[in-house]
Amino acid sequence: MSIGNSPDSPGNSPEDDRPSIGRVLQQARIAAGLTVDEVSASTRVRIPIVHAIEADDFSRCGGDVYARGHIRTLASAVGLDASALVAQYDGEHGGRPAPTPAAPLFEAERIRPEPRRPNWTAAMVAAIVAVIGFVGFSMFSGNDSKPGGTQSVAEGAAATAPTAKPSAGKTPARPADPKPDPTDSAIAAAPKDRVTVKMVATGNKSWISARAYNGRLLFDGFLKRGESKTFTDPKKLDVVLGDADAIQLFVNGKEVQDDFQPGQVERLTYTKGDPAAG
Repeated sequence: MSIGNSPDSPGNSPEDDRPSIGRVLQQARIAAGLTVDEVSASTRVRIPIVHAIEADDFSRCGGDVYARGHIRTLASAVGLDASALVAQYDGEHGGRPAPTPAAPLFEAERIRPEPRRPNWTAAMVAAIVAVIGFVGFSMFSGNDSKPGGTQSVAEGAAATAPTAKPSAGKTPARPADPKPDPTDSAIAAAPKDRVTVKMVATGNKSWISARAYNGRLLFDGFLKRGESKTFTDPKKLDVVLGDADAIQLFVNGKEVQDDFQPGQVERLTYTKGDPAAG
C-alpha cells in the first residue's frame, strides 16, 4: 500500500504547480525594475491593495469584479498578459457569475393600449392661431405693396449708381497669405541651451513618466495612440517608458532609433548633448 497521491492523482495536476497570481505579478514588477510606489502611481491602485494582491489577498479589492480589474491593470503596467491571470483567478474563485436570462416578454407589452380619443380642444386652438397668423400676414403684405415705397426708391438708386473703376496705373492689393498655424514640428528647432524630449504614442496606450533635473515629477500617466507629450529642462531629463516599443522618441530635435521590444520597460536619461547621432 502506498502512502500519498499517485502520479495519476488529481492532486498532482499541472495547474497546482503554477505560481500564484500575486507571485507572478510581484516577479514581473521586480524584473521590470519598478517599485510598488511606482506601480501604484502609474495604475492609480492604492499601495496597500498592491501589497495585498502580491500576497494573494484579494479581500481588500472589494469583490471579484474589482479584483479582476486590479489584476488587469497591474498586469498591463508590468508587461504581462492579463487574460491568463484573470482566467486563473476565475478558476480559483469559482469563475464568473452566470448571466441572468432575459424574460421572453414583458407582460406590459402584451396589453394593447386603448384607442385614444381625438383632442378637439387642441385642434380648435391650432385653427384659431392659424387664422390670426393669416390675418396678420395679409395686413403686413398690404402695407408693403403700396407704390412709391422706400424699398423701390432705394433699388432704383442702386441700379443707376455708376460702377467704380480702378484708377489707372494702380494694381489692386493682394490679400495677405494666412500665417500657418504652429504645430508640434517646432521640435526640430529645439533650443540648444536646454534638453528637450518629445514622446509620441504610435501603438497602444503606454504608461510614461518624466522627471526634471531637480527630481520634480513633470508627468506620470498614460499616452493613447496619436497623443504626444514634450518636456524640457535646463540640464537633464529622466524618463520611464512602460511599453517602449509603443513610443516614438525625439530628443533635442532628433529622432532616437532604438530597437525596443513590445512590453519592454525602459529607463532613459538625456542631457543637452544627446543624442550624438539622430
